[in-house]
Amino acid sequence: MMIGAKLAEARKKVNLTQGQLAEKLGVSFQAISIWERDESMPDTGHLLDLSKALHVSLDELLGEPVHREWTQRPVTFNPEHMYTYVKAKAQAEGLTQTLAALPLMREKHEGQFRSDRTIKTPYAVHPLTLACHAMAMGIVDDDVIATVLLHDVVEDTDTLPEELPVSDRVREAVCLVSYNTYLKKGDDTDPKKKNQIKPIYYANIAKNPLASLVKCMDRCNNLACMADGFSKAKMATYVIQTEQYVLPLLDIIKEVPEYNNASWLLRYQMMTLLETFKRLL
Repeated sequence: MMIGAKLAEARKKVNLTQGQLAEKLGVSFQAISIWERDESMPDTGHLLDLSKALHVSLDELLGEPVHREWTQRPVTFNPEHMYTYVKAKAQAEGLTQTLAALPLMREKHEGQFRSDRTIKTPYAVHPLTLACHAMAMGIVDDDVIATVLLHDVVEDTDTLPEELPVSDRVREAVCLVSYNTYLKKGDDTDPKKKNQIKPIYYANIAKNPLASLVKCMDRCNNLACMADGFSKAKMATYVIQTEQYVLPLLDIIKEVPEYNNASWLLRYQMMTLLETFKRLL
């Protein structure tokens, strides 16, 4: 469709005559008529005014219609392949805690799924993705990999912290990122109580670089997947909370030499996702 036809169609949708539109723009009705017959093109200033007056975007006036029949693909990877990769890497590097955490994580998350709208993704995909993410960033540290593998086991299963086959450092980090360890019995169903705990939750995480790293990796993955599982309202809330609570944790991570490169990559990944969602929302 030529721009003239688009102008005419948009003008009629808002119930304006050529004369009324001309008056709004401070031009003659003959100018509107010429534009709609494609005998002349509005200049940039008039295009902006037309966009406002007709309640249409410049893209709608100037561009071709956007093809929205996208082919949607899963944003996750094969859990068995990731499990095998992490296990082989752990064996090669002598990561004993990781080797103990892997089967426990798979057992405890068995039958659980991510909150996807289009497909049922096994929950184990999430911690396994974090483990692969850490390794891809050059972090092959037993404490880090074991923590990301177990970071939701205490919060989302019936596992107690003392049952985790890991060091006190890893156990502490898992407890710090497990929201339910901050709540009294019954509070987990009370949104008001959960919101009251949030500042305390993040303040405690900020005292622990390992927990901070894991929380940032966790949030990065959740942001990447939220388009397939969150409502728009929840997306907006998540973006706000990420900026308020999670991004400051990157400064904690940056102070640890072995996490320095990861802090840059995580900041880049999260900021890119946040700014993209802001524009789309």
